Amino acid sequence: MGMTVHIGANKGDIAETILLPGDPLRAKWVAENMLENAVQYNAVRNMFGYTGTYKGNRVSVQGTGMGIPSISIYVTELFKDFDVQTAIRIGTCGGIGKTKLRDVIIGMGASTDSGINRRAMGGLDFAPIANYELLIAAVAAAKAHGISYHVGGIASMDVFYDDSNAFDVLEAHGVLGIEMEASGLYTIAARYGRRALAICTVSDLIRTHEKTSAEERETGFQAMVEVALEAAFA
Repeated sequence: MGMTVHIGANKGDIAETILLPGDPLRAKWVAENMLENAVQYNAVRNMFGYTGTYKGNRVSVQGTGMGIPSISIYVTELFKDFDVQTAIRIGTCGGIGKTKLRDVIIGMGASTDSGINRRAMGGLDFAPIANYELLIAAVAAAKAHGISYHVGGIASMDVFYDDSNAFDVLEAHGVLGIEMEASGLYTIAARYGRRALAICTVSDLIRTHEKTSAEERETGFQAMVEVALEAAFA
């Protein structure tokens, strides 16, 4: 099969292992700064995708946009039409609990307030979790690089500007980071029998309102990308 509606690549253009930032400009930065011989395969809707190599291993990086509906489109096509086997989200999140700015969170499971999982599961509350092999490999990589990291639950929320008490409830149950995509990634990976992991850098602290700059979120957070790449090929 050739190009899909959202990914303008041919079969074989995309590696079996892929990194998934929400921001397409972060995909561009990863391709230009972390991969060798990267070639762009997608520019549909400016959702950039590239394939190159990392330490001799073929790897792709693809922007997914914001929210579970958007990432669901891309990962479904990547799994179903391009035979991607391993997908690692490299994103940002709002930190709660014991997290600090720029800490890396390795998402063991992903809660959500989205109705998409219930719809797909016939009303069941499916519990989306990470692939264990990727999880322990990411922990080992974070330790080896001396990165400040946490392992635990994250939450993929539909509302960015949320005035409810959701953060209080999630924090009380040990959730470490709030983002918008991981639950969708984990669920679709389970459906297709693929490996998935979400690694997020704390870009802002929900309680204190400390935050990183837009430029740093776009082009920084190299530590997270290194952990993802090392984990993917451990």
